[in-house]
Amino acid sequence: MDRLMQDKRILVVGAGQMGAGIAHGFASAGAGVLLFDASPAAGEAALSRIGDILDKAVARGRLAETEARETRDRIRVAGDLGRAAAEASLIVETASEQLAIKTSILEAASAHAAEDCLITSNTSALSITELATVTKRPDRFAGFHFFNPVHRMPLVEVVRGLATSDETVAALCDVARAMDKDPIVVAEAPGFTTSRMSAMMGNEAMYMLESGIASAEDIDKALRLGLGHPMGPLELGDLTGWDTRFAVLQYLHRTLGEKFRPCPLIEKMVKAGRYGRKVGHGVYRYEDGRKVSGSGLSVR
Repeated sequence: MDRLMQDKRILVVGAGQMGAGIAHGFASAGAGVLLFDASPAAGEAALSRIGDILDKAVARGRLAETEARETRDRIRVAGDLGRAAAEASLIVETASEQLAIKTSILEAASAHAAEDCLITSNTSALSITELATVTKRPDRFAGFHFFNPVHRMPLVEVVRGLATSDETVAALCDVARAMDKDPIVVAEAPGFTTSRMSAMMGNEAMYMLESGIASAEDIDKALRLGLGHPMGPLELGDLTGWDTRFAVLQYLHRTLGEKFRPCPLIEKMVKAGRYGRKVGHGVYRYEDGRKVSGSGLSVR
């Protein structure tokens, strides 16, 4: 087990879908985890979500009940960000994909963190160099980008900012491997590798849906059966969250130009609160996280 996973606790800041998944991933690897969210209810909801993942693994014979219980016991909801940061050897910020929110969290956490603590962001697109400036330790800051659902997706992007040290990159790659993940090292660029490609694909799929080229079901089927993707681009957008996808596209549009202009249909869906699976309605409708109906989108 990597030293960062042994010495102290891992602090995950943000208890949404990704935060819960990341906390579960660390705890499954044997690390003690502190999970902080500004909303106490979000922290409790994350514990429930993690419990559901563990219960399903036990029911399918993939995990012993004792292992599931030990994994649960390694995660504690923290009530104070400063105290939690002081206990941590590694901090993973995974809050909303908004620069102001992330910089506020990172600045507050770094003010209390030990000098040798590594601080990271699970951002899928924002500038690691810009985020690093508020931590006062840019050499010990990097992107640490996980993929949803964390317990199934093996890839982690370790994103190097302008000042990120080789030692920080190597340490984070070791942590990813200790979590049974496969890391890649990426030089900072808007959207890194996967988010940039995925955002463009999902955006184009929404333009196709908006113009009536094909139904949502057939667009998704085309990529699953024709290109071998495990999930279609509209299904993936529902899983990621169209609010998150919209924020990423807005950032890529500002930084990389017109080819990333968000499809107007995505903006309409965000304004309507149709974010995807997490709210039960995106392109498709969901109950208990399972798709129950087609898109029903009328766009012509």
